[in-house]
Amino acid sequence: MYQFNIYYLRFFTTVISILCFFNILYSYYFNLYLNVDSYFYTLLLSLVPAISILFKSKDIKKVSIYFKIQTVILGYFLLPAIISLPYYLIIYNITFIDAYFEAISGFTSTGFTIFDNIKHLDESLIIWRSSSQWIGGLYFLFSILLLIDIFDDNLKKTLTNFLSFNSSEIFKQFFKILVFYIFLTFIIFIIYNIFEIRSFNSLNLALTVVSSGGFLPTNNLASILNSEIKTIMFSLTLLVSFFGLFFSYNIFVIRNKGLKSVQEDIYLLFYLFFLYSIFFIFSDKNIDFHYIFLAISSSVSNVGISLDKTTQNFSFIFLMIIIIGGSFFSTSSGLRFIKIYSLVKFSINELISHSKPKNIFLNKLAFSDKNMNIEDFYKYFLTIIIFLFSLIILSSILTISGYNVEESFKLSILTLMNTVNSTMTGLNGFNFEETNYFLKYSLILFMIIGRVELLTVLILCKKFFFKN
Repeated sequence: MYQFNIYYLRFFTTVISILCFFNILYSYYFNLYLNVDSYFYTLLLSLVPAISILFKSKDIKKVSIYFKIQTVILGYFLLPAIISLPYYLIIYNITFIDAYFEAISGFTSTGFTIFDNIKHLDESLIIWRSSSQWIGGLYFLFSILLLIDIFDDNLKKTLTNFLSFNSSEIFKQFFKILVFYIFLTFIIFIIYNIFEIRSFNSLNLALTVVSSGGFLPTNNLASILNSEIKTIMFSLTLLVSFFGLFFSYNIFVIRNKGLKSVQEDIYLLFYLFFLYSIFFIFSDKNIDFHYIFLAISSSVSNVGISLDKTTQNFSFIFLMIIIIGGSFFSTSSGLRFIKIYSLVKFSINELISHSKPKNIFLNKLAFSDKNMNIEDFYKYFLTIIIFLFSLIILSSILTISGYNVEESFKLSILTLMNTVNSTMTGLNGFNFEETNYFLKYSLILFMIIGRVELLTVLILCKKFFFKN
């Protein structure tokens, strides 16, 4: 079974080694010779698992869902350890826990950073930070596919017509995800260049946006988005990580697959238009709407970055939008809109059925020809319970550490939703470097919980509470 761990994680260590190689070339090209050794050591370490391919291995038998969960969690701890090496080796006054914190923050696409001034970092390390998010987003998408059996049939049907994934079908979908993920990154990069954003910033922002991350290549986003048209364009590209990964692809094949292939994305489209309309009608007219437009797009996609001129009057609303999250099969986090919508519909039907017992209420969503399974609603409900339970624990830890209740509550939500702190949530000045080791360990743990909670805790609860 442990060969499966090596087999799965070996792919991502190989991706890390490829990015190390590109950073070595970049360092040589721009005469950044002092940093070459750090990437070279990381390259050697990341290639160690790849050596196992030279040895003949036994055929991997059918792997249980619980062992797959173990593999996913293991990757969230081990892969950032490799990613943290350049931070530790290049910046001599940084501790390993700080380097690991930065790596975990990037790999989970959260965006918390210990660096106060990005200008003090050389460009190769800035690219490395952005690349860590990109790898983390890809790892998250692959892990969803690896654990596809814990999700409902509606999600499976958006990917394949098979009821169960065999090894060849999983490989086919893995390859499809990889190609489309790279393609979207390239398209976003080209769009930014068309709007005359510097190529270096375009590359870093593309890696950040497609992975729903929060790292920026500069201290201030306003230095990049220095016009209204750039801000609106950037806001629209943030929606790439809000909708499903294959949304644009499914639009072209909708004639063959029908509306079921874009069912969740249609809900998200209505939800997005509703948010834009409400904010446009009720927001302060003295504030340029493109700032709020960016904040809304950043919130729904769980990226979290915003401009400094964004008003903090809507910080609570932005936090609620962050909690709701985006598409199930995207790099965004949150509780997921489709879950909340399904749970609300189910709850309303249950309440009305008591007042009108002779009526029949179907828990069928629009654009779907199948009723939702009762076990799916139980899992959705447990998702909210687990989130609230985790929120209470982390908020308590932060409060005990000396932060006020409001800061603790906001930071706990952002941590669990893997969303960076910024002006729109009122936490743009939070200093992670000065936090104590215990708090850093806690944030690391809950950043990982926020990324894998839906993939692990729910199936474990199902094992104990839903035996059938």
